[in-house]
Amino acid sequence: ALGPGSADIRYPVRRWGYSQRPPTRNMPKESPLAMALQIVVPFLLAGFGTVSAGMVLDIVQHWDAFKYITEIFILVPALLGLKGNLEMTLASRLSTAVNVGKMDSPIEKWNLIIGNLALKQVQATVVGFLAAVAAVVLGWIPEGKFQMSHAVLLCSASVATAFIASMLQGFIMVGVIVGSKKTGINPDNVATPIAASFGDLITLAILAWISQGLYNCLDSHPYASSLVCAFFLSLTPVWMVISSKHPASRTLLYSGWEPVITAMVISSIGGLILDKTVSDPNLAGIVVYTPVINGIGGNLVAIQSSRISTHLHFHSAPGEVPEEAKGCYYPCRTFCGTGANHRSAQVLLLLVLPGHLIFLYTIHLMKSGHTTLTPIFMTVYLAAALLQVFLLLCIADWMVYSMWRSGKDPDSFSIPYLTALGDLLGTALLALSFQFLWYIGDQDSDVGD
Repeated sequence: ALGPGSADIRYPVRRWGYSQRPPTRNMPKESPLAMALQIVVPFLLAGFGTVSAGMVLDIVQHWDAFKYITEIFILVPALLGLKGNLEMTLASRLSTAVNVGKMDSPIEKWNLIIGNLALKQVQATVVGFLAAVAAVVLGWIPEGKFQMSHAVLLCSASVATAFIASMLQGFIMVGVIVGSKKTGINPDNVATPIAASFGDLITLAILAWISQGLYNCLDSHPYASSLVCAFFLSLTPVWMVISSKHPASRTLLYSGWEPVITAMVISSIGGLILDKTVSDPNLAGIVVYTPVINGIGGNLVAIQSSRISTHLHFHSAPGEVPEEAKGCYYPCRTFCGTGANHRSAQVLLLLVLPGHLIFLYTIHLMKSGHTTLTPIFMTVYLAAALLQVFLLLCIADWMVYSMWRSGKDPDSFSIPYLTALGDLLGTALLALSFQFLWYIGDQDSDVGD
């Protein structure tokens, strides 16, 4: 039995799985140089993954499935965004769990991992289906025509892609988190970029392969698409049962849908912009760069969001924010200062230009894309990329603290919104950049042919 005054030291567990009281262990100190060195390798890996995805998209846009069912382009940002909705969210949750000591016990560690992986499969299946519905609606409204066979194909390809890609990336992510813990690397710095390193490439390759395969079967086996969709949807109850048996994921199974579905809708709007831009032969060059600018922006802002969230778990009780985060938001609050989160924002913003230069040069060396790397093109592209990341870091700083103040766990709620906004901002700024380049006479549309 607890004696008098024990209520002063008993803290109920809050609904997202951590103690109401900030942990007693000290948060590890890291210098800006150590932080940059930990971030830069996975950042480059993730960047080359998005470059590969862009090159694959540049090739498959000429496949029959993509030419005759153009709504697949609306699916691309939504499905690639699953890494932000699911993989990066999983990485952020597990990174925080590692840092606050929730994965020190083997039993607790595997409960967290199994519950979160099962939850992720449920979310991937549902979001894949809803993304297909959004693609059908957004594609049908402007054109005014609807084909049931194409709609079923979109649903099947989307659900199957989301399920398979999510499972593969989930296993990779768990390995990265456990490996980071054993090697003493801060998982906040490496987990989210590695979650995205080959996520775009894997997802896009699976989507292209399944879409083309089902398209080839439309005439000879018209029910193939329906059977594929029904099979993956029928597995959803199994994953729900597994997820509900683990306390860490049970609550999110019921309350974690708002950010995931909202993010999917935001990404689908970006997909609509991509679909309409790709339809213009004068702007064909945008395809290879879209996964790059969207992926890099999402990766960088996910690192910052994960770091701020971990900092809050260490130093603040839910609903309470540090003094510097109180009051009205202003951009200087994000970048000006000597705190760990200020330094990380500065480092991440400084990575944008050299990172994109490396990736642009890689695309040029591989003779991919439809655009020559002229000085004016590089200037406009880099300006769009820098503006995208600047806005995302500002939004992240405001959003994470706002969610913590309202009692929501930023690990589960912020990254889906931020990566979806990264998709929307990246696609929109890239489309505007290509329109601007076309108007001023910097015109290339056949370089990669």
